[in-house]
Amino acid sequence: MAVQESYSVASNPVYHEQSPLRVLFAGESQTKPQHVVGPKIYDYYLLHYVESGRGQFRSEQHTYELGAGSCFLIHPGRLVSYASDAKDPWRYRWTAFSGSAAKALVESAGFAGGQSVLATGGESFIPEAIRRITQAFYGKKESADMAALGHLYLIFAEAKDRLTDETGLTGTESQVRRTVKQMIHYLSAQYAHPVSIEQMSESLGYNRAYLSRIFKKETGMSPVTYLLKLRIDKSRQLLRERPELSIEQIAASVGLTDALYFSRQFKRLCGYSPSHYRDRIAASPGAGPESRR
Repeated sequence: MAVQESYSVASNPVYHEQSPLRVLFAGESQTKPQHVVGPKIYDYYLLHYVESGRGQFRSEQHTYELGAGSCFLIHPGRLVSYASDAKDPWRYRWTAFSGSAAKALVESAGFAGGQSVLATGGESFIPEAIRRITQAFYGKKESADMAALGHLYLIFAEAKDRLTDETGLTGTESQVRRTVKQMIHYLSAQYAHPVSIEQMSESLGYNRAYLSRIFKKETGMSPVTYLLKLRIDKSRQLLRERPELSIEQIAASVGLTDALYFSRQFKRLCGYSPSHYRDRIAASPGAGPESRR
């Protein structure tokens, strides 16, 4: 069955030239398969909420595959493109806004450091808020501008709840700590594989330089150093608990396929070679966990 394409948009009937924050327009669309917008830049913020279907959003550095319940925020001056799926084209609602206070609003909600995508899980007030903005603009009342701003703040209040943690810090600081936690979780889950910092950066949707900077600020070490220490700690556990494994097997089990490199790094960080460390453990079988470290 062919998809029936549709498009509607309503502009703000009230104009305040000096307003620090202004909703420009809002609308909705059922796109046709492989409907493509861009690559292009905008001079305002443009937030989309995907109600159904699938598509791809591409920023200057990252590509996101998005489905129902996802939001993507286009920042002014950034080259972007987005395209609906060939078999399941997306239907979305959108709203645009601008003003001197717009950047502070999106950053306080957690859209900082390159963050452009929000997953709501489908249970969200955002599409209803955009629908109400559209209705207010179609009504062409003097209150439309004020009503639209209220709904815009509700949209970003929800975004802030979803994008930031509950530490009580500012949005930007919370997002930084949340991202560092994601990095630690990623490295802890992937250390046994030949993972690279580049792969992690791509997976999390940020550039490497930004991630390295915030990670070192929060932990005191670079992601590379953290990953190496994590691997060596895991290898010490295997040396204690799995005496039947060879040094080569242990090195491979913690994501280091070069056994010689593993041995050098182990000695650098622990003061002993892996074999010497294992011999010390074997020589003191009654020692407690603390003495075996």
